[in-house]
Amino acid sequence: MDMQPSKMIKRTPVSRAVQRLLIGTLAAAALPGLAYAQAGKVSTGSARGTSADVQADTDALPAVSVGASSLQDTTTAPYAGGQVARGGSIGILGTAKVIDQPFSTTNYTEEFIQDTQARTLGDVVINNASVRTEQSSGGFGDAFQIRGFDVSSSDVALNGLYGMVSAARMPVNLFERIEVLQGPGSLMYGMGPSGSIGGAINIVTKRADDVPLTRLTALYQSKGQFGAEVDVGRRFGDQGQWGIRVNGMYKDGQTGIAHGNQSQGDGSIALDYRGQKLRWSFDAYNSSDNTDEFRSQIGFGAATALPSAPSAYSNLYPGTKLKLRDTAAMTRLEYDFNEYVTVYGAAGEHYGTSKQNFPYTSGVDNAGNFDVYNGYYDAYNRTRSADVGARFHFDTFGVKHTLVAGVTSLNQEQGYFYALSDTTAASSIYNPSPLPAVSVARGDAQRNSHLRLFSEQLVDTLSFWNGRLLVTGGFRHQTIGSDNYDPTSGDRTSSYSKSAISPLAGIVFKPVSNVSVYGNFTSGLTDGGSAPSYAANPNQAFAPYKSNQYEAGVKADWGRVMTTVSVFQIAQPNYVTNAVTNIYGQEGQKRVRGLELAAYGNVIDRVRVMASATFYDAKLRDVSDGSAYGDHATNVPSYAFNLGAEYDLPWATGLSLNGRIIHNGSQYYDGAAEFRIPSWTRYDIGARYRTRIFDKNVVFRANVENLFGSRYWLQQGTYLTTAAPRTVFLSAQFDF
Repeated sequence: MDMQPSKMIKRTPVSRAVQRLLIGTLAAAALPGLAYAQAGKVSTGSARGTSADVQADTDALPAVSVGASSLQDTTTAPYAGGQVARGGSIGILGTAKVIDQPFSTTNYTEEFIQDTQARTLGDVVINNASVRTEQSSGGFGDAFQIRGFDVSSSDVALNGLYGMVSAARMPVNLFERIEVLQGPGSLMYGMGPSGSIGGAINIVTKRADDVPLTRLTALYQSKGQFGAEVDVGRRFGDQGQWGIRVNGMYKDGQTGIAHGNQSQGDGSIALDYRGQKLRWSFDAYNSSDNTDEFRSQIGFGAATALPSAPSAYSNLYPGTKLKLRDTAAMTRLEYDFNEYVTVYGAAGEHYGTSKQNFPYTSGVDNAGNFDVYNGYYDAYNRTRSADVGARFHFDTFGVKHTLVAGVTSLNQEQGYFYALSDTTAASSIYNPSPLPAVSVARGDAQRNSHLRLFSEQLVDTLSFWNGRLLVTGGFRHQTIGSDNYDPTSGDRTSSYSKSAISPLAGIVFKPVSNVSVYGNFTSGLTDGGSAPSYAANPNQAFAPYKSNQYEAGVKADWGRVMTTVSVFQIAQPNYVTNAVTNIYGQEGQKRVRGLELAAYGNVIDRVRVMASATFYDAKLRDVSDGSAYGDHATNVPSYAFNLGAEYDLPWATGLSLNGRIIHNGSQYYDGAAEFRIPSWTRYDIGARYRTRIFDKNVVFRANVENLFGSRYWLQQGTYLTTAAPRTVFLSAQFDF
């Protein structure tokens, strides 16, 4: 689905208000010439330590904060090397250090985002072997896979709230930290709009730092795209209680796709207040993306062999166009009544639209030949989200408790317009033909669904023996309401309301202060949906289904390096239409088992490493012969690994070199055809030089992605897309 503010879709009051607020604020911050703006703090002073202190146990529970963490909070401070943070938030469970969490988490810092010159969220999270992107850059948007299960971009949270992000991609210059939870996160974050269960991703937006910031960054991306980012932050008040952060970015020019051009602009404002008892924040952003020739996907249907990937510079459907628009505003407040009770609340609204030329293929053969149609697919979504609750700290017989109770709600309306022309053109993935002209008129996007999610949650974390043993237990009762509509007539075609309980049990034991042994049982929750119209049981509604995870692992903080070893199993009910009975329903389950290894930090002085490996055993279990599926789970690699390293040259102060290897093992494309997508490897290199010019901090960065121009396929569902070609990124960052 896509987004763009077309004439046919009425803007909401929040959309107009946020645009006026952003434009006015950016103008006041002296950002002439930027139609859209937003960016973030770029750390020029090195936050990379050569050692990290190992904090001794205390008799208190890990720090808990539902909103953005205080700037004095060491919980989210950078770990040795500065690439990841010591900890991060895990939804209702609050903020805690990684070693104190009963889950596998990674928290990428702003410095790491900038040094890798990431463009989208996918460019950052792919640095973990258990996380992969399912679309390459230049496509419609971000799509992820975590632990072998799809995670939709619409299931990414923004400051702990679902529904506030673009359904395509988020502007990366908004981010201060990216928090990745591996495994189902229904209890911690609630059920996302798309019900993803592989993991959860939370974006933490930027806040004004204690040090005033005025930053300008010049950007270049091959083939010929130029741009600029502006970032301004200030704090006010006798104790710096009030903060404002204004960010802006605009870039335009040729992309790495033949005849491609892309213009992007975004703007954001972040306000916050941090007092002794009261903490408050407000965030708003507006983003725009216009692309000619975007990287499209193709399905191979009944093909029995997979053609080799074509040139990454070509577009499978010449003539594609994509326009995206997103606007959101949200606020969060916390108040400490005393040392025992804290109440919190958050609310936000998001409105997004898209317009695209939407090609459709048929008859794809083993040689990559096909017929292509052309049409329109326009969409919108309007989402309101809220989170309210209270935290209680108390002791019972020497056992310390942090009890959290709260409710969340999400209300989302979606609509679309879809029209496909009758005209076709013969084409090939190796010699694509231009899309035929669309012979149908473009119409207005109309409502097709209304989703309502509501949940109540209660979680207690108990601390024994001065924090050496932490036990977490709780549940979230979730209600899913869904109405579906015919976009043409406006008539409601189906409606249902179902509820289910998602439990959580977690344990952390620290035999010594720098080692934790952990385990958890969690349940992901997914909307059961209804049977398709062509099934023998059309429109039959199914209750939400659970996907259970069992996980155990060991984390060790060696002072300079953090290491993790974990094993997990996730089982999800498998829903298909039986080939014999034509009845849609559950046919067995998809079960993924895995072993994860990870290490990051300063291995030795001047050398920083981020390495991980994941080994999968993915099966379809208890599936009947009538399902026409084998026992192989599709779109799950046999293994994956990452290795990234940085080296500060001792004979050239301020100069650093970096490199990265990303490898994915082969995976089954289709359970019935049983042919594989080949394994692939991508190599990236880069350099960074920090210096001072006219007594100002300056950072020059250069990165090359896909150095050797590797050609390979990426899979999302039954669709494939080609990898992005060799791409060069240059930037010059100036602090004033």
